[in-house]
Amino acid sequence: MSQTERIVSGSEELFLKAGIKSVTMDDIATHLGMSKKTIYQFFKDKNELVFALVKKKLKDDEDQVAAIISQSGNVIEEMINMMKCSEEIFSRINPIVIHDLQKYHPEAWKQFQDFKSGVLVHTLEQLLSKGIKQGYIRPDIDVKILARMRVAQVEMGFNAAIFPLAEFNTWKVQQQLLEHFNYGICTLKGYKLLNQYKNIIEE
Repeated sequence: MSQTERIVSGSEELFLKAGIKSVTMDDIATHLGMSKKTIYQFFKDKNELVFALVKKKLKDDEDQVAAIISQSGNVIEEMINMMKCSEEIFSRINPIVIHDLQKYHPEAWKQFQDFKSGVLVHTLEQLLSKGIKQGYIRPDIDVKILARMRVAQVEMGFNAAIFPLAEFNTWKVQQQLLEHFNYGICTLKGYKLLNQYKNIIEE
């Protein structure tokens, strides 16, 4: 692992636990057992480090989504596997990280937004179109509209003004929104298969 990767990976561990704002470059240096001067050789400030971390995470997510799609037999299985994958991702993220990213690191947040509006929307459009061909997803839906709606839903689930953190579990909110979406787009054939997979997972 290169020094750059070590710094990015070490800072990620701290950010996920405590949020971004409360972690200093001193904290990261101590955590990694290296001098702050060494970190500054690779990243000019915390903002640049956060940007590099977000870039790495988005690439990882993109690879993970691609792997799920290539390993799943049908669209319903893909949707269920993405749900499990999302659960793992969300369970590791302290919701304060999303809040800090929006508020204090606008360039990194924009990178996240661009990824969502580009890669995620495109992937969802393809998924929905494939599902229509397979007969699991209703042929009357407009894939362009619903792909964008789904991506906006995820963002809404993280919005503390709508779902205050003291009142709602972020992962439960995301799970409810996704399940509502999945059942809303299915044909009867898709609905039955979705229930089958769900029962297997819950057992």
